[in-house]
Amino acid sequence: MTKADADTPPRDDLAVTTAFVIALAATLGALFIGEVLGQMPCTLCWYQRIAMFPLVPILGLSIWRGDRLARVYALPFGIAGLALAAWHSGLYAGLLPAPVVPCTENGPSCSGPAQVILGLPIPYLSLAAFAAILACLILPRGTRA
Repeated sequence: MTKADADTPPRDDLAVTTAFVIALAATLGALFIGEVLGQMPCTLCWYQRIAMFPLVPILGLSIWRGDRLARVYALPFGIAGLALAAWHSGLYAGLLPAPVVPCTENGPSCSGPAQVILGLPIPYLSLAAFAAILACLILPRGTRA
């Protein structure tokens, strides 16, 4: 093993760190939208937050401790969040027959023009974040020689 190999983190560590950064950015973004901008999340957004927020300490502690158990603990949250985000995105896009029930005109809504970040609606951003986190946790297995 050369010095360059010793300084490079293992592939699994890099994947978990990337998943952690994505989860942290999504969590901070959700908190900013809710607490700073004062926009109440709809019911499906709340459920997605329930799946996203625990990923930050789970992945962060796994990186800090180097215990490699992040996948075991994070996968259920990621899968649940992806399923919720896919359902929410399908409702938002009109692909599912039901209207966007959790988003109302008088109450919390994620369908207004103020709910678009980087040109994408919040349900799509959530779907992308959960998909990226799961890709980081599932795809990189083992090391390359």
